[in-house]
Amino acid sequence: MATIHQPNRPVEQSCTSACSCSSGHAHTNNDQSTWRRYLPATISFILLAAGLLIDHILKIDFFRGNVRLLWYIAAYIPVGFPVMKEAFSALMQKDFFNEFSLMSIATLGAFFIGEFPEGVSVMLFYSVGELFQESAVNKARGNIKALLDVRPETATVFRNNSYQTVPPEAVSIGEIIQVKPGEKIPLDGTLLSESSSFNTSALTGESVPKTIRKDETVLAGMLNLDKVIEIKVTKIYSDSSLAKILEMVQDATSRKAKTELLIRKFARIYTPIVFFLALAIALLPALFVGNYIFTDWLYRALVFLVISCPCALVVSVPLSYFSGIGAASRNGILFKGANYLEMITKLNVVVFDKTGTITKGVFKVQKVEQVAPAHPQMVAFVVALESLSNHPIAKAIIENFPDIKATDHQTENVEEIAGYGIKGHVDGHEVIIGNTKMMQLYGFDYDREIDSIKETVVAIAIDNAYSGYIIIADEVKPDAKQAIEQLHNLGVQKTVMLSGDKSSIVHEVAAQLNIDEYYGDLLPEDKVQHVEQLKANSAHVIAFVGDGINDAPVLALSDIGIAMGGMGADAAIETADVVIQTDQPSKIATAIKIGKKTRAIVIQNIVLALSIKVFVLILGALGIATMWEAVFADVGVTLLAILNAIRILSLK
Repeated sequence: MATIHQPNRPVEQSCTSACSCSSGHAHTNNDQSTWRRYLPATISFILLAAGLLIDHILKIDFFRGNVRLLWYIAAYIPVGFPVMKEAFSALMQKDFFNEFSLMSIATLGAFFIGEFPEGVSVMLFYSVGELFQESAVNKARGNIKALLDVRPETATVFRNNSYQTVPPEAVSIGEIIQVKPGEKIPLDGTLLSESSSFNTSALTGESVPKTIRKDETVLAGMLNLDKVIEIKVTKIYSDSSLAKILEMVQDATSRKAKTELLIRKFARIYTPIVFFLALAIALLPALFVGNYIFTDWLYRALVFLVISCPCALVVSVPLSYFSGIGAASRNGILFKGANYLEMITKLNVVVFDKTGTITKGVFKVQKVEQVAPAHPQMVAFVVALESLSNHPIAKAIIENFPDIKATDHQTENVEEIAGYGIKGHVDGHEVIIGNTKMMQLYGFDYDREIDSIKETVVAIAIDNAYSGYIIIADEVKPDAKQAIEQLHNLGVQKTVMLSGDKSSIVHEVAAQLNIDEYYGDLLPEDKVQHVEQLKANSAHVIAFVGDGINDAPVLALSDIGIAMGGMGADAAIETADVVIQTDQPSKIATAIKIGKKTRAIVIQNIVLALSIKVFVLILGALGIATMWEAVFADVGVTLLAILNAIRILSLK
């Protein structure tokens, strides 16, 4: 997990190394003080302003010839040297056609023809643009750094009859840690204390404190608000939710959107073309123009070179996507790559799992029914066997019978059958627990009346005989109906719900939420088949939303896999492309809105940059535009594009 300790790297990958236009010198100075970062541009500006004042207003006689040249060289070096250094480094790597080479050639050419102020101004404004870009990147990074800042540095663990302070990485599963009020939880675990309130905003984007009670799960990165608490660690640090979130966010920028990749390819082809066009502007007119003056045409070529730098595109496009990822993380939505931020704008089919996604997945036992002759240990055997399952129904049964200790019974040969149930031996008795399909699979003659029960029914067989059933009810999430309405309003043509639960329950939930299609009594492979059928239509762009380990195959199959990450299974979270930390289905609509806003801003920046550059390029080739217009067409448009890109961060 070493990458977790390098929070700056993804931003550099996204907004600098991803394009030829972002100079390394602007982004490797983050550890320097502010005045050192701004000093070169400040010195250059003062010398340039003084030179222009002497040149055009005071017109002092001594400021001529070599004195004037040396003055502007002194103004040029602070801002020009870093760029020329980058150009030389790129040349050593056999990369000549890049931003740094274009800027160096253009400004040195300006000095060659005596246009000293223009040469300095190009580099100065370029430096200012770089500083501005750095500031914008830092702002975009802010939301993600909020995640990085929740990383706890120590854990207080109970060892050798006392509490010791150690790094979180040194704590093992099963150890007891203590967390005081105001401290961050360092590792995932189970709360041993009665209850406490936690600030979960860094993980979920939600500012409202959350109360967690004894035996419930707490996650690394949560902030303890109330009292001193004790937690039993259930995962080592590298497997904790926080560590996985940080890793996902930092890896996100390595997956580029198609538009971003296209812009990078465009820049690699575009830059050498404009270089040779500039060369042609300087030299070819000698063959056709009667009064050809080399310095005049060289000036036009230099103006053309400055204008042609593709900064606005190759800086603003990745910055836009990075800002979108940052805005989403602030809302508790983690995109694993800019490509998914772009893909989500094209969604037209959203497929939901039911339990834990549309419903809370918090089951309550409503009724326990035994058949004669009643087995005295039926409930105890069920608790013992279900204690080895992570299914929400299993957890509900265990929580409903807190007085029964699973450890009091010997459990062996346990096998969980996805979509059916679980079986094993408890105290030497064969116990089979599951839905009615499980009973049919093993040929048990169960009470057929339970097929008409709308709630979830868990049937039980002990020693090859049907023994009874437990009725369990779930509850629809409060924002589920709103989520479906918002998706339809955003252009999603079809919503589908797939569930292993009884068809009667699935029908009732679908009708309540106005879901277009629904299918119940499904095995995991049945869900895969349904999604494959939807994918057979090439017009469909499909998202699957789930939270369970059995959802992992469908999450991988869909165009975009969306996992409920708050309490979802690790397999689902790792397989998914987007993780909803709040477990709220309405966040899917928020993710689509952020994706569409990002996409719109990317298109705006492309149109802005290309239209202004083409216009000024033509003026430059005709000799109408000067170096000052060239500076605006390059640096000015870049600044406008950067400002436009970071608007995503203020998206409401």
